[in-house]
Amino acid sequence: MSNFFLQEDFLLQGNTARHLYHDYVKKMPIIDYHCHLSPEEIATNKRFNNLTDIWLRGDHYKWRALRSLGVPEKWITGDASDEEKFNAWAKVVPQTVRNPLFHWSHMELKSVFGIQEYLNADSAASIYANCNEQLQTATHTTRPILDSFGVEYIGTTDEPWDTLSWHKQLAEEKYPIRVSPSFRPDKIMLIGNRESFFYYLDLLQKSSGVKVTDIASLQEALQNRVDYFHANGCRVSDHGLLYMPGSFTFSSELEREFVQFLNSGKKNFSDPDAFQGYIQASLCKMYHAKDWVQQFHLGPIRNNNTRLNRLLGADSGFDSIGDFPQALPMSRFFDHLDQTDQLAKTVIYNINPSDNEVFASMLGNFNDGTIKGKMQFGSGWWFLDQKDGMEKQLNALSNMGLISTFIGMITDSRSFLSFPRHEYFRRILCNLIGDEMEKGLLPNDEKWMGGILQNIAYYNAKEYFNL
Repeated sequence: MSNFFLQEDFLLQGNTARHLYHDYVKKMPIIDYHCHLSPEEIATNKRFNNLTDIWLRGDHYKWRALRSLGVPEKWITGDASDEEKFNAWAKVVPQTVRNPLFHWSHMELKSVFGIQEYLNADSAASIYANCNEQLQTATHTTRPILDSFGVEYIGTTDEPWDTLSWHKQLAEEKYPIRVSPSFRPDKIMLIGNRESFFYYLDLLQKSSGVKVTDIASLQEALQNRVDYFHANGCRVSDHGLLYMPGSFTFSSELEREFVQFLNSGKKNFSDPDAFQGYIQASLCKMYHAKDWVQQFHLGPIRNNNTRLNRLLGADSGFDSIGDFPQALPMSRFFDHLDQTDQLAKTVIYNINPSDNEVFASMLGNFNDGTIKGKMQFGSGWWFLDQKDGMEKQLNALSNMGLISTFIGMITDSRSFLSFPRHEYFRRILCNLIGDEMEKGLLPNDEKWMGGILQNIAYYNAKEYFNL
């Protein structure tokens, strides 16, 4: 289509930006160090049933857009056929202009299926048939899709009690793309929900072989799982929090209460915040001992819509940006670890754009000269992984820290079609730098600037994660 907006120089608004992208970063491999892809689907080289199966199922970004345009749940998560759900989405896409979904959706169709026309009600049938036909060929199972994007490393997100059997299979067969687990222990710290806590505690006990009778044995069980993950290639942890814990002590009185809580299983624990802070700090010291990278995703309010959450469950598209105080607890937590020199390499992701400068400036307090870019202001995340959000994150990082040490983009996605996010980021980054070069704000030296961009796109992450 002659007026299709995804042309070779999409988002590249000057000659310098074009040269930087095409000559320096376009073909760099991808290190996707945080995502939610299924290791099973990689290990089994899954073949997807159809375009809805690979593209719409589980995508709460698209679900929110559908609901905004009055599409009933039947055609989103309900019992409509896959083709009916796709047709509903196709009708919505033309109305998503200026939402990142408009860019992402067409980039995904183009990158994976070669579709270079707008998705709408008129084109839906032909696009659906075309993509479905490709999905039944050997070139469009999970592994060839990853190969087509030049993916070199994938960091999945895994519960402490996971057996990591699929990671083991991939390692044993020497699969050329490194697929490594990331340790995500959030659920074991939710002691405020007694029923959930005991459910996940049981999983932890069974997987570790440690009977948890007090706070020390809980730490022993967690250490067991950290050791197990490390032995199976894990070098990264991940945590999703409202804000960093502000206290890290666990008094003798709380220790006694925790024993009683375990034995009775009836009373609520009186100080969930103290428990979470103490266990979080204990885990972070374990990570430091293993030379891991720890990641913290901070600030979202999850499951806001009680009525629909009850019907559809968590992660169904009812989350939003929170406005929690972040600076003081973050400072206290990092300082607590740093005082004993047990602060591991750290990536902090911000969801509230008003906190960008807070995050970027805070991290500079704890760079200690031992590791380049030890404290990282993570890429634009969730509601901010779009053009405006990425630019704001890059500008805050540049103003408060050193963009030259940045470890770049992630997909944070459950979809194998999400890797154009890296292309999107790289184009935006090159445009930002190229524009300032043309304005005389940066040296007009493509080799110099191109080298920095290659580091951001690939080499910094490769060094940071010891790949």
